Amino acid sequence: MLPLLKGVRVIEVGAVVLGPYAGQILADLGAEVIKVEPLEGDIARHAHPQGTGGGALFVNNNRNKRMLALDLKRPEGRGAFAKLVKGADVLFHNMRLDAADRLGLGFEQVAAINPNIVHCAATGFGRSGQYRDRPAFDDIIQAASGLAGLAALQNGIPQFGPTIVADKVAALHAVYGILAALFARERGRAGPFRVEAPMFEAMVAFTMNEHLSAATFAADGAPGYPRLLSPDRRPFRTADGWIAVLPYTEAQWRRFLSAIDRSEVCETAWFRSPARRQAHIGELYAIVAASLEAHSTDTWIEALEAIDVPCSRVATLVEILSDPHLIEIGFFDVPEGFPEGVERAIPQPVLFTGIDQMPDQPPHALGADSRAVLRDFGCDDAAIDALIVAGVVAA
Repeated sequence: MLPLLKGVRVIEVGAVVLGPYAGQILADLGAEVIKVEPLEGDIARHAHPQGTGGGALFVNNNRNKRMLALDLKRPEGRGAFAKLVKGADVLFHNMRLDAADRLGLGFEQVAAINPNIVHCAATGFGRSGQYRDRPAFDDIIQAASGLAGLAALQNGIPQFGPTIVADKVAALHAVYGILAALFARERGRAGPFRVEAPMFEAMVAFTMNEHLSAATFAADGAPGYPRLLSPDRRPFRTADGWIAVLPYTEAQWRRFLSAIDRSEVCETAWFRSPARRQAHIGELYAIVAASLEAHSTDTWIEALEAIDVPCSRVATLVEILSDPHLIEIGFFDVPEGFPEGVERAIPQPVLFTGIDQMPDQPPHALGADSRAVLRDFGCDDAAIDALIVAGVVAA
């Protein structure tokens, strides 16, 4: 954990991945992140596989936070929540807009309590469009954004990426939006600040960055980046496994083609032109594929690294756990104080030099900080006891 955002108070009403992932990044950077959960807890706490600190999905997205369990469906809960809002710098949620309004999390409701707050809503679809009220999960957004359809342009079958990419991309957009608003506030701009990070729009921007392609310049231009959509762009089979090889510049292609005794390709009329070489990329990839099965992966890695052609063996998830680079930098090391039974943890991958790090804190139990948080925001012990007895707060 880094002290870069020390003094910034963030209220996270987040569940599963999108909200918790964004909240964890802010917490890793030193913000005081208070996660507000329903009395039954974030559903990710109960997801399989389970450890002593809860489900793996929860453990990997909720470190360095304080945990408050509060029933926002009850008026008393919303009253206590208003105290948090009044003393916070940021309110962040990832729920549908109508649900947020019902629970008192809407922008107008929050701004009326704290006119200097940064309010960030990470929704499925932007509030100004006709899709605003649609439910959204990662698979839905992968389909709607065109990401799943890219595979069909390669092999005729649409396919979901096997990672929760839409949630995480939207979370990253939410984080930079929040940080930009906080920076503007520090520079004297008056609030409140309304930040939106809709999954659909974030994923369309993410997907179309390179795939807008010819449609950038012509109304009837074809979208799709040809190199990435070539059926021959894929991991290549070797004599004993799989390898990724990507000669990209003309010099890299020349060195690779020379290494496989196909230098005559370099003499073709189209080879010296980057644009024309791109038009023949499928042909070049086919040459790569045809050459690699003759030798083992290790043989190719050694040969290609010697001539500085980008390459990598295709690692399995199990192999990632023993990757020598990651072991050397202690990537999966478990911070001191994490629950017994946690064998690996995922660090904050952004590195800062010259800033003292503080130890990471493990995800806390449901409601572990309820009493302390409410006390910090102005509730006296009698009021807190009454909320607990009434079943509005779990502690």
